Amino acid sequence: MELPLRTIITFLALLTTGLSAGLFYAWQVSVIPGTKRVSDQSYLETMQHINRAILNPWFMFIFIGALAFLIWSTYLHYQMVDKGVFILLLLATLSYAGGTFGVTTAGNVPLNNWLDSINLTALNDLRLVEIRANYEVKWNRYHLIRTVFSAISFSLLLVALLTQNKN
Repeated sequence: MELPLRTIITFLALLTTGLSAGLFYAWQVSVIPGTKRVSDQSYLETMQHINRAILNPWFMFIFIGALAFLIWSTYLHYQMVDKGVFILLLLATLSYAGGTFGVTTAGNVPLNNWLDSINLTALNDLRLVEIRANYEVKWNRYHLIRTVFSAISFSLLLVALLTQNKN
């Protein structure tokens, strides 16, 4: 059985977007509630370590790959007679590009870089409280936004595939 390139790329878009959405959702419902229960020092140190650890090839493939495969899949569907699938893929791509990728690079990453530049061991308890308050609320807000948009993008991809298979 030979699969068209369009099918392979759309599958990879679905897989990487789904993994990205799953990661963000799991973080939203497990890590965020869990970190609310730890001390300021523990929270800030943990976030510094996690933010460094997540910059690995597996995460980058999923996070950046989702955007690349979405764009590629949308492009490959542009010439299709049925524009419905193309529109759904375009909306999925725009959702991920702006709401997930864009929010992460413009919101979460600058906060992570700011936190990473701080030597936490040199700070007193009052300063740790201030830094956590400044970081956590903003970071969690951005994270919720990217979680919602990655889920929207994944859902639109599923609908596109279901629609495409009917035709």
